Amino acid sequence: MNQDLSIINLIAQASLVVQLVMAALLLVSLASWSVIFNKFFALSRLQSRNEAFEQEFWSGRNLNELYNGVSAKQETAPLERIFASGMREFLKLRERRMADPGALLDGARRAMRASFQRELDAMESHLSFLASVGSVSPYVGLFGTIWGIMHAFVGLSNLQQVTLATVAPGIAEALVATAIGLFAAIPAVLAYNRFARQIDRSAITLETFIEEFSNILQRNATQPGSTNA
Repeated sequence: MNQDLSIINLIAQASLVVQLVMAALLLVSLASWSVIFNKFFALSRLQSRNEAFEQEFWSGRNLNELYNGVSAKQETAPLERIFASGMREFLKLRERRMADPGALLDGARRAMRASFQRELDAMESHLSFLASVGSVSPYVGLFGTIWGIMHAFVGLSNLQQVTLATVAPGIAEALVATAIGLFAAIPAVLAYNRFARQIDRSAITLETFIEEFSNILQRNATQPGSTNA
């Protein structure tokens, strides 16, 4: 007699523990795909905004005008926020009549480094979730497989004659859990690696901007009243 070994039937015939494992893995997979899509669009949007601001910054505009324009925006890019934090601290210290150029520059650099760390933390948000899904899901699926195989062999112990036809459904039900675990883990690992590389490149861009902007502020610190790029 032919047995229905379709995926849906195997899941329906699996033991309760294995079904719970499968359900948990499917929920985790859906959550990871949500994070993947959100992170993909968020990082792409940040990169395009950073590039637009970088072009504007090097266009030769007056730094005060650029700072006022950034301050008036409701949504800003990471580069804009780093620029604004450094410029704000630089102007604040200059208003206090601080004559030491080194102190002006150090204050602006500290403000930009703090802003850089906040931006990096924001870009790395939810990456740990993808890493956890990628590393844990296969083991959760393996647990479901082992439990399913144990359950199948316990059922077979009551039979007088064991054939491949009686063994195959139970083993197949158990292996579905491992398949779902891999289905959840593989996209999470691939996305994590991609996003990690993309964030590393963005971090290098931000750090390079901090150094370049610091050089500009250093020149302006020795020329009172000057705020040109």
